[in-house]
Amino acid sequence: MSKTKNKDSHNLVLSTQRADGRKQIAEAKLLRFKNRTTHRRYVIDMTSPEFTCMCPVSGFPDFATLTIHYVPKDWCVELKSLKLYINQFRDQGIYHEDVTNKIMDELVELLDPWEMRVIADFQVRGNIKTIISANHLHPKVGKERWVVQAN
Repeated sequence: MSKTKNKDSHNLVLSTQRADGRKQIAEAKLLRFKNRTTHRRYVIDMTSPEFTCMCPVSGFPDFATLTIHYVPKDWCVELKSLKLYINQFRDQGIYHEDVTNKIMDELVELLDPWEMRVIADFQVRGNIKTIISANHLHPKVGKERWVVQAN
């Protein structure tokens, strides 16, 4: 949608011009911004109920609800960049375990959070339901846990 240049610039008009989603997804990079609330620890929960990737063996699509919980330290993930990054997996042949850990590793590298948990809850396929959970604790997290439960 594009804004009109008439007297009322708050009106939107329909347009046949659209953003090139495939290009945006292909060029996506995870971005971060400074955590502005470092005087307390808090949890950020994000859910992507339409996550897709492909089975590397059969080539059939796998569907999951991807959930990310984290306690930011110095950085927060920018949500549009996360959305585009997540969509990069839709045509990728990758095992459930690998995609969950890859997302975890790349977010931990970007954010260096106090804690993080990534859960990929895959739909039933071939009569088997798979849920993969990956956990991260910063070396200086202390005894208090917000996301990852201490054993």
